[in-house]
Amino acid sequence: MQEVGLRGEAAERKRLADQQAREVQQKRWEAAMQEAHVAYAHAYRVKQLGEQADTWYQARRLTEYVAAVGVHATSLPPGQERTEVEAWLAFADAHLQNLTESVSAPKLPTPPKPSGDDLKPFLGHWSPYGPRSY
Repeated sequence: MQEVGLRGEAAERKRLADQQAREVQQKRWEAAMQEAHVAYAHAYRVKQLGEQADTWYQARRLTEYVAAVGVHATSLPPGQERTEVEAWLAFADAHLQNLTESVSAPKLPTPPKPSGDDLKPFLGHWSPYGPRSY
């Protein structure tokens, strides 16, 4: 009878220890997920910053090109070639206006809600699907 009681107590201690271990693991996973979300948002914004800079350089480069073509167009005699160059310049100006508007007022981008796969690179050994998923 005493052995049954001791085994019951041991089983209860093990159950409580296992439950506590699961709770600790859950809290560590939740902390890792919070850190992964922060790291994901940072990486997303860094990527957007690079894309904004690339767009800005492209707009600057195209502005110089369009200005040079505009100077060349004024040296052409009236006719089909000048008309075609002017049509091309009108298209280029409209495109540049769109590019310039997109880079003229940059804002801190809001990252989209990440999927589990988006978070994986920031989680180390943790799974994005739960503390006991691998």
